[in-house]
Amino acid sequence: MFLPEKQLTNDLTYNHDLDNNDNFSPDNQWLIYDTRTDHGGIAASAKIEKVNVNTGEKKIVYEIKNNQAFGPGLGAASYSPVSNQIVFIHGLKNVTIENPYQQWRRTGVMIDESMPNKPIFIDARDTAFPFTKGALRGGTHRHEFSGNGNWIGFTYNDAIMKALEDSTGENYNLRTIGVSKKGKSVNIIDKNNGENLSGEWFSTLVVNVVTKPKFGSDEISKAAGDSWVGKYGYLKPNGKRQLARAFIGTIKNENGENIDEVFIVDIPENIEIDGEKGFLEGSETQLPKPPKGTSQKRLTFTSKTSNAGCIGIVRSTLDGNLLAFLAKDSKNMNQIFTISPNGGSFKQITFHESNLEGSIRWHPSGNSIFYIWNGSICEVEINEEDFDKRLKIISKPINPSPSNLVLSHEGKILAFNRLIENPTNGLKSKQIFLINLD
Repeated sequence: MFLPEKQLTNDLTYNHDLDNNDNFSPDNQWLIYDTRTDHGGIAASAKIEKVNVNTGEKKIVYEIKNNQAFGPGLGAASYSPVSNQIVFIHGLKNVTIENPYQQWRRTGVMIDESMPNKPIFIDARDTAFPFTKGALRGGTHRHEFSGNGNWIGFTYNDAIMKALEDSTGENYNLRTIGVSKKGKSVNIIDKNNGENLSGEWFSTLVVNVVTKPKFGSDEISKAAGDSWVGKYGYLKPNGKRQLARAFIGTIKNENGENIDEVFIVDIPENIEIDGEKGFLEGSETQLPKPPKGTSQKRLTFTSKTSNAGCIGIVRSTLDGNLLAFLAKDSKNMNQIFTISPNGGSFKQITFHESNLEGSIRWHPSGNSIFYIWNGSICEVEINEEDFDKRLKIISKPINPSPSNLVLSHEGKILAFNRLIENPTNGLKSKQIFLINLD
């Protein structure tokens, strides 16, 4: 039986984009979102807004006055789970038509709602050699607070490597993953006409990527689809709890083909010491390198199977005991699988006859996963029953499908986006809907 839906936002003139983030406020009363446009994307989004889940009241959290189609732009907002703080993408302020918003020209900005309209720049940026420890040289995005609010994870593209790529034609602009840690600011004197920024948190990359991975090795050329493992990390075999991010990394199989696999990276408490790969700040010909104590490990080995590869964002239970991801089954259909962050065999959870669409989210209890299949929102329980007994289809099938599922912290409300047509002009916009799961 389908569960009742409530349309929360109703202004059909613009998008209310949840974008696969942590959108619920700590008290579960508000949802944060951006207003990106269909054609301009985040560059053309001038506002971060929030909406009350009970009343539908909307408030502007932060706005760029006179934003242009080329930027600066705002987007991909997430709440801290422990405080009324919101982090989001902010394009560089010195954008022009010739030098617009780009993946490597953006940064993370936080708003503390006790100090409205006061942007707090999180990750420092230094693109003038010699570079600075604790600062990056490019753009961060998909910012995600850790369970205690003291860390922010993100994906990253590097401006220095992009310039090197443009001059050589080699593939140097490799997406990878980093973190910012609260407690130590990084001061940058801008020597580069608005390109550089000071940051209130110390930032570093934590995943090592290379331009030409060795065939058949665990080296990767891209890292993305990342999220924190557990609210407070995961338990290692030695009984210690470990801070980590799980992600999708792109390897080369023995035939030189790109294959996406699930990885995990353990992150040390101290991220200020150079690791064995090189300097935290990088060089003019190298990306910044992970700090001492990081440990990058491959968890899945699908490359030798007939249906190789893993897909989407890797999601963890709150206790950190299981990771969920998408991969092909024996019938070549995208399904949900789970694996321990300590490695081992992975287990197939769904058994649909057609491709699962994605947007997977764990219930906070860890007892079920929500996702989208065949235009419907589904829930599958994690137990040993037959699949048809574990499966619940909770929304009617609609084309285009719903997107961007997110659950409230106590697991009582499911929020998501639907495209709704404006009857006056026929244009569609993303609106926020709710399903009460209680």
